[in-house]
Amino acid sequence: MTTRIGKRRANLRDVAKASGVSVATVSRVLNSPSVVSEKTLTRVQRVIEELRFTPSAAARAINSGRSRFVGALIPTLDNAIFAGFLEGLESQLAASGLSLIVATTNDDPEIEFAKAQELLNIGAEGLIISGISHSQSLEKMVERTQLPTIAISYFDPQYHLPTVGYDNRASARIAIEHLRSIGCQRIAVIHGPTLNNDRTRTRVDELHRNAGSIALEYFEADISVQSGAAKAKTILASGTRWDAILCLSDVLATGALFELLRQNIRIPEDMALMGMEDLPSSASTYPRLTSVDLQVREMGIAAASALANWIEHHERPESVKLEARLNIRQTTALRLKD
Repeated sequence: MTTRIGKRRANLRDVAKASGVSVATVSRVLNSPSVVSEKTLTRVQRVIEELRFTPSAAARAINSGRSRFVGALIPTLDNAIFAGFLEGLESQLAASGLSLIVATTNDDPEIEFAKAQELLNIGAEGLIISGISHSQSLEKMVERTQLPTIAISYFDPQYHLPTVGYDNRASARIAIEHLRSIGCQRIAVIHGPTLNNDRTRTRVDELHRNAGSIALEYFEADISVQSGAAKAKTILASGTRWDAILCLSDVLATGALFELLRQNIRIPEDMALMGMEDLPSSASTYPRLTSVDLQVREMGIAAASALANWIEHHERPESVKLEARLNIRQTTALRLKD
C-alpha cells in the first residue's frame, strides 16, 4: 500500500519510487503504455491513482521539446463574432492534439507585440493574428523566429504570411449592391473604429468606391449594442430622410434595431436595416436581420487545420478564402422590388 507524500504534489520520481520501477518506465506508462508489460502497467497505474499524480505539462514540454499549444491574438472578447471563431478554432486544434491560449490586443499594435512575445516566451508553437496590419516589431519577431503564424479575417494571397479569411471588399460590395437593388439612395453607415483595424478600413473604402449615385454618411462607434443604439439615435435626429442603415457589424446592427423599434420606426417599411457577420442571433431578432455571412466559425476551423498541419508537418499552407454570402431577412425583404 502506497502512502501519501503530505500536501506536496506528487511527481514522476515519487511514482517511480512507490512503484519500484525507474522514472523511464513511468514515462513509458504515461506515453507509450503498449510497450510496458501488463503487470508493470497495472502496478504503476495503481500508484498514479493512489498518489493522485497529474503529469505536468511543463515537464512534458521540457522532456519532449513540445508545448503543444498555440496562441490567438484577437482584438477583444467583448464581441460575439469572436465566440464562433474561437469555438471553431479550439475544437479543430483539439482534434489535432493542440491547446489554445487567447490574448486580447484592443487593436493596439504595441499590446499585440507584447502579448505575442509573452506567448512565444512560454512556448507557443504557432500564432493566430487578426488582419494584415501589424507593428514592425511583431513582423520582425515572426520573421526572426520563423514561428508558424496565420493572419485571419482578411484574405490576401499577396501577404507575406498565409491568410485565412474573407474578402472584405467583396463583403462591402455585397451589402451596398443589395441595398441599391431595393431602391435605397441615402444610407447611413455605422462602423467600428478604423484606427489599427484594416478590416473595417477596407470595407469603408470599398463602400465609398462603389457608392455611385448613392449618398453615404459614416458614423464611427465602439463595437457594442449600446453604441449601435446611440448612433442610430443620432442618425434619426439628424433630420435627413434615410432609406437604410448599414452596420458593418451585427452587434452594431442589433443596437440600431433596438433604437429604431423604440422610436416606432417600421422596419423595413420606413427604413431598411442591414448587418454584417451574420451572428447566430441575427436570425432570431424581431424583425429578423438581413446580414452578410462571413463564415466566422468556418474561419476558425480552417485556420486551425492550416496551422496544425504547418506545426506538425512543417508545410506552409496556402491562403484560404471564405466566400461572403448574403442572407436576406425581414429587415430588408419587404422593400424588394416587384
